[in-house]
Amino acid sequence: MSINDTDWKTRKWEIIQKRLGYNDEEMKKFQENPRNEDILSKVPAIVNKTFIVEVADSQGCNSQHKVGDKFHFDSAGNLLTKLCPTRICIYALSAIMPQIFTAKEFLYAGIDPNEMRFKRAACFDVGVECEGWGRIVMEIRVVDRKKA
Repeated sequence: MSINDTDWKTRKWEIIQKRLGYNDEEMKKFQENPRNEDILSKVPAIVNKTFIVEVADSQGCNSQHKVGDKFHFDSAGNLLTKLCPTRICIYALSAIMPQIFTAKEFLYAGIDPNEMRFKRAACFDVGVECEGWGRIVMEIRVVDRKKA
């Protein structure tokens, strides 16, 4: 999204209604929830953030994820596929979801998400040592999109 703060403040409801496909009744209900106003007020400050999830450890990964592989997400939590490996394990994505959610919540609360205490997650495979196949560990960080 490329909208300046002033435009966003005056047009946010119109933009959201169009983006989410709400009819007028649904939009009225959406606007009545004060949480939505609070979240939308933060959009100009966080829209240019990128969540980078980097593989920190990899042993026996069937999807061939290696240390240093990176998965990029926008500030809404959408996977930026053009910046990612061509193959991405669904179990890796599901494992990192709580960290992405927490990073978004930190941004909404005005807290630096890089201060999160538990930044790492692992796929659910326990690895060959415990009778599984392999395992990867991933760590999240948040950067300005221009630095991603």
